[in-house]
Amino acid sequence: MTFSVSRSATTVLHKIHSHTESTSSTSKPRKPSFFSRESKKGKMPTAQEEKDFVAHFAEQTHTLAPEEIAKDPRNKELGHSSRCLSVKDFELVRTLGTGAYIAYLYLGTFARVWLVRLANPAEADRQKVFALKVLRKVEVIKLKQLDHVNHERAVLAEVAGHPFITTLITTFSDHDSLYMLLDYCPGGEVFSYLRKAKRFDENTARFYAAEIVLILEFLHETEGVAYRDLKPENLLLDAEGHIKLVDFGFAKKLGSRETYTLCGTPEYLAPEVIQSKGHTTAVDWWALGILIYEFLTGYPPFWNSNPIEIYKQIVSKPVHFPAEPNLSEEAKDIILQFCVVDRTHRLGNIQGGAARVKAHPFFKGVQWEDVYYRKYRGPIIPPVRYPGDTQCFDQYPDEKSSREPYSKELEHKYEDYFKDF
Repeated sequence: MTFSVSRSATTVLHKIHSHTESTSSTSKPRKPSFFSRESKKGKMPTAQEEKDFVAHFAEQTHTLAPEEIAKDPRNKELGHSSRCLSVKDFELVRTLGTGAYIAYLYLGTFARVWLVRLANPAEADRQKVFALKVLRKVEVIKLKQLDHVNHERAVLAEVAGHPFITTLITTFSDHDSLYMLLDYCPGGEVFSYLRKAKRFDENTARFYAAEIVLILEFLHETEGVAYRDLKPENLLLDAEGHIKLVDFGFAKKLGSRETYTLCGTPEYLAPEVIQSKGHTTAVDWWALGILIYEFLTGYPPFWNSNPIEIYKQIVSKPVHFPAEPNLSEEAKDIILQFCVVDRTHRLGNIQGGAARVKAHPFFKGVQWEDVYYRKYRGPIIPPVRYPGDTQCFDQYPDEKSSREPYSKELEHKYEDYFKDF
């Protein structure tokens, strides 16, 4: 979520100029659960009932098997739109990030993530904190992000409950903004730890890569979702040092279909995205190869200050490895198998899917069930002192008070696009 000029700004410029995706987002109807947001009398829940749901959403602490996630009563309740909650029901503590949506130097604020706590909570809930993502409707419209915002909401609602994916608790809206209430991940970005360490050793890289493999296996093979923006900035660490994948602004439910939108971060784009050939979930396996390379060397294999030059490198140059650090043959091989220009031969996208990835020698000795159930200790334990600790996040300037208003004309033309919030 931290804004990075070298990677995020150029990303947003491509997001702005990409055409709007035509497939509308849909989500399956959800039924009330044991801690239901529906009133016991069958009426709409009150604001207090909604606040109680928020306060207690995390009381289920055990990890469910992937095939059980969508069936779980609690998970079916997560991600619903609230008609009672408003920003006044929360105390805004401080800004955590400005999101990967923003070209802050060029465009001003489009999304901002706040650390919040419930306003006037019960005594037992005073230490509970959350992340509140705020998206200005005017900027969503101006940057042509209507479909991406709705895809993000729909996908996060569908995948709620996975141990390595951020949890969308609820959404709501007011006249000017859209709100996504998420679980708070206090450890900060993996990107920050990588920059501080310069590079990760192979055991650390393997630990994070294994958790990402399980995320992609679930997204691709269970949900049919392409994530499309894998990079260190979108990986947070929880208090125990495990990964949480955040920022689903480019995620899209594809199934076996192709899509054509140019979106993502230049250094991580797969060749088929750049060449507008139509892309699938295979783009995420390419990105994982780039990510492992950056974990182990401290920088991506394709880089230039000019994004166009990066694209030329990606489509025409093979991955080269530096003399130092000396990567193992297994690490080199898995990177090369992920970074195959022809996606029909790309590891993860070939027959066997994620199972073939898990069987690669780079992951030799990994007990995948133990990884999924978080039985290993994270290689980096964030220095988190209390639930609302924010020392692992950068400081951000206050939001500008002067903003373009959401006019009656805009409301009449676009408000229906925001109905699911």
